[in-house]
Amino acid sequence: MEFEIRLSGTVEVLVDGRRGPLGPTKTRLLLASLAWDAGRSVSVDSLVHRIWDDHPPATARETLHTHISRVRRALRTAAPDAPTITSGTNSYVLHVDPDRVDLRAYTSCVEQARALKGSDDDAALRLLERAEAHRYGEPLAGMTGSWPEHLRGAVGETTLVAAMTRAELLMNAQQFTEAVPVLAPLVADHPVDEALVGLLAVALHGGGRTAEATRLLQRTRQRVIRDIGLDGGRRLRRIQEGILAGTPAGALHGQDPRRPATRPSRPAPDNLPRDVPWIGRREELRRLTSALCEGGGEPGAVVTVEGMGGVGKTALAVHLGYEVADRYPDGHCFVRLGGHDADRAAGAPVRALTTLLRVLGPEGRELPQDIEELTALWRSSARDRRMLVILDDAVCSEQVRQLLPGASPTAVVVTSRRRLTGLPGARQVSLDVLPHADAIALFERRLGTGGRSRAAEIADIVRICGHLPLAVEIAASRLLTRSSWTAADLLRQLTAGAGGLDELRDGERTLEHVFALSYRALNAEEQLVFRRISLHTGMEFGAHAVAALTGLSLGATERALEQLLTQHLVSEPAPHRFTLHDLLRKYARSLTDAEGTRSRAATQRLAAFYMGAADRADRLVHPYRSRTSLDADDFISLPAIDDVPAAEQWLITESGNLADTLGWISTQGTERQLALSVHVLMGLLYMRGHLATSESLLRRAVDHWSTSGDSGAQARALLDLSVAHSHHSRYEEAISVAGEARELARALGDAELEIECVDQMCISLWQLGRYGVIKSLQEGVSDSLLQTGNVLQIARSHNILGVTHLHLSEIDSARDYFDSALRQFTAINHERGIFSTLNNMAELATRTGDPQGAERAYRKAIQLALGRSDRRELATLRMNLANALIDLGKADEALTLSHHSLDFFRSVGDRRREAIALNRIGRAHRTAGRSEQAIPLHVAALALARRIDAAGEVVDAAHDAALAHMDTGRATQALAYAKESFQLSMRIGAHAEADRASRTLAVLRANGRTAAN
Repeated sequence: MEFEIRLSGTVEVLVDGRRGPLGPTKTRLLLASLAWDAGRSVSVDSLVHRIWDDHPPATARETLHTHISRVRRALRTAAPDAPTITSGTNSYVLHVDPDRVDLRAYTSCVEQARALKGSDDDAALRLLERAEAHRYGEPLAGMTGSWPEHLRGAVGETTLVAAMTRAELLMNAQQFTEAVPVLAPLVADHPVDEALVGLLAVALHGGGRTAEATRLLQRTRQRVIRDIGLDGGRRLRRIQEGILAGTPAGALHGQDPRRPATRPSRPAPDNLPRDVPWIGRREELRRLTSALCEGGGEPGAVVTVEGMGGVGKTALAVHLGYEVADRYPDGHCFVRLGGHDADRAAGAPVRALTTLLRVLGPEGRELPQDIEELTALWRSSARDRRMLVILDDAVCSEQVRQLLPGASPTAVVVTSRRRLTGLPGARQVSLDVLPHADAIALFERRLGTGGRSRAAEIADIVRICGHLPLAVEIAASRLLTRSSWTAADLLRQLTAGAGGLDELRDGERTLEHVFALSYRALNAEEQLVFRRISLHTGMEFGAHAVAALTGLSLGATERALEQLLTQHLVSEPAPHRFTLHDLLRKYARSLTDAEGTRSRAATQRLAAFYMGAADRADRLVHPYRSRTSLDADDFISLPAIDDVPAAEQWLITESGNLADTLGWISTQGTERQLALSVHVLMGLLYMRGHLATSESLLRRAVDHWSTSGDSGAQARALLDLSVAHSHHSRYEEAISVAGEARELARALGDAELEIECVDQMCISLWQLGRYGVIKSLQEGVSDSLLQTGNVLQIARSHNILGVTHLHLSEIDSARDYFDSALRQFTAINHERGIFSTLNNMAELATRTGDPQGAERAYRKAIQLALGRSDRRELATLRMNLANALIDLGKADEALTLSHHSLDFFRSVGDRRREAIALNRIGRAHRTAGRSEQAIPLHVAALALARRIDAAGEVVDAAHDAALAHMDTGRATQALAYAKESFQLSMRIGAHAEADRASRTLAVLRANGRTAAN
């Protein structure tokens, strides 16, 4: 029998699609009130209010009883075994599965879809389709009153959530066109909902309807101002600016486009060069203006604007001059020092002082020729004047010091490609390249309104220009000079062939010439360092890597980098970490290409450096791993990595470069190099969640060692591959591969390697719940362990045995093994082993009814883990602490910890722990009395655990789902989930979990008998 109560459209009862009689409106409203809270007690007072609002008749309770009788009769008439209504103390309960009530099923499907978004988008879309099947019209159609309106409002909010969730899922899949009809109908009903309007605008933009998106945003902001009196929110403004800047729809959620600012220009005073309509640099202007305001009246106030060639220092200084011109009524002087011109005489002090004095004095005035007399005259002329002097393109601090006005209210702005550290009291502002939106605005302003460009093409052009202002200007100028070209033609020119730097010319200027001026100012060692940096495989690097590239000593390398930093040819985003602008990298690479085989040798040394340093670090972080040794290279200088924290930090800092180096080796190196490198980096790849992209390399390593006949290295490569399989929840494959490695280790007589193979097999067996097999394997290698005398391996084995006995409900044995493991890990000061054991001891405390003890153990483990760099371990411990906090009723802290852990596990693709975190969040909601919110989280966790065949997680999620469904009156589903948990627990030998599920089944069956009676 298919039984359903419909609250959408006309309230009615259906049995196998046939409608049953219900009677008058009040009776239908009563049924709707009970059905909306199906399985839950509803007080008489609440029912009276829902039916009659705040004006019930004097006989409301008696009349309510009459309506109850009518509903009961209607239900019995519809079907003999239809749901029943029972009365409690001043309350009533309708005993029906909530999913048999259309709107309850609708909201449940929507909530489950929200929970699955991000972990299984396809399943989430299917749930939304199922939700729509439960909607038949307006909720409680034809009924009036505050409660029907409240219900319609609640369902309306769910409908909005469903539409936005569907749209987000479609947009995540780049299906912007399909998202538009989902969102558009809702905007009329929610005209000032900025989240909804923002989604629709992005969808329209992504579907090629950018003009509509812009009009929608404009209308919405105007309405917000008119109706609410406030300007549109940040998100809406960000989207509008991004669309206007041509930002791709897929990137709008992550970008923060900046609106170009236009400032009024002023007539040029004295000899300041012409100003132009201004783009960006608001923060730099604020800092410069602030510096001048603070020091404008003090003697010798000086600010410096520093940066690489082409970054816009002169333009900013001139624009600043116009911005603050009214504060300096006595003059505005501009002197080009020409620090990087071929004609260095242009920057001589005599010439500069003469220029300054000519600006101040009348034409034809006889000036002295002696430098000292010129200086004295300049300082005398400036003594009582409040002027602004711009000294452009200074070559050094000494050159500037000779031109300072001395004791004068005159302010001086200096631009230079060098860091002018020798000017005491000077305020420094270093310029970087423009933000993306500002670079686009600069290009468009230079181009004008020719209508020959598409936003996406302009965005690509400024990206190729590296957002460097001069490069953007040159590119725009080149397009202007070719009247038949469009931006697409320029883009093809910039990307075809050599492209890039060679194409950034406009007839008068070339970017290569600008860079060459800076390069020629370097000495031979500095030029070598600059050239070789371009060969670095990553974007950020340290001095040791550069030393490997150049063959110079570390000291010489550091001195050269210091000079490049001073010349703004490299930047230092973090202490002792350097980077090179893309266009400078291209220029340096053009110089390096002429070196031929020397460049290849330099790159080989770089790869050897990274692998050598990574091997040193990984041996400290993962001391239990059996190792395949690298080929020695005595000519490479490695950094000092002496302890575990330093090793972890080095690996994290260099993780991007190590990944890039591995990529280079995989395509340019030998198969032996690759096999050694992927083995060295295995721990880092696991820690950073990169195993998915590295599995093919791991297989190549196995094949190489098999072909070369090195059985030991082959076994270790198979172990690495097993870790990758386990990480991606392919546990049977992981066990099989580790078994192959074990056979090779046995044949070699390598006891320690065999023990490591067994440990790896046990990790995957534990995920499958095969605790008896783990116990047998660990006991089988116990003699070998004792013979090796390896305390670390013995401690790891005891820790594994402790977990195994715990899951087999052999509590005393588990405690003994944990105590032994903790003693041994502590004796050798192995922090990772210590907090791993503490984590397991906390689980033991939880199972034995000691949540306070569990909390203490988890917090102690977390304190130890905080000193390490493995975020996966820390996230796992925090998630486990959340479980203990749930048992202690600390749901809020548990939710915070679990959500942070969920975000991390999703970011690294750890599906098993993602399932655990989802289930933890559900448990926290249920503990806080929010079982309805818990259900979709438990269901999502269970679906994910089933998909990856994680038996232990299926057991837990199924049981928690049963409890949440039982709380909300869904007895049928609760029974099914409890049975699944019980049967799987029995199959894997998890006796404590089986007992837990058995108790839940007993309660459900008892409740079923009570309801039947």
